[in-house]
Amino acid sequence: MDDEPSPTSYNQLLERETMIAKIIIKRRFKEGKTRQILTLLNELRAKAMQQPGYISGETLTKKGFPNNMVVIAAWHSMDDWHRWRDSNERNKFEAMLDVFQERPAVYEEYLLGPPSLSAAKLE
Repeated sequence: MDDEPSPTSYNQLLERETMIAKIIIKRRFKEGKTRQILTLLNELRAKAMQQPGYISGETLTKKGFPNNMVVIAAWHSMDDWHRWRDSNERNKFEAMLDVFQERPAVYEEYLLGPPSLSAAKLE
């Protein structure tokens, strides 16, 4: 008897597989108000750190363009990130940050590692 899972059960296993999610958030802030912006970003990070699935985060400032910031966050799964992203608590912070932004934040969601079989569906 073959020990390989059937394509159907293999697909079911892949669907349950969780992969580390990396989230990139790009923001362009208006001139001035740097102290208020950094305070809000730090408070938002502190709240995120308390959420299930949060791994780490870092904030980068573009060289020569200090009003352009990028946040890179790691979560245990995309579901963990989506729960936090959609929470009322986080959305309150987003509304406060929106006041200082030149345009809406840009979100990019990635899974850690190269494409694998988990991205393909077996027929």
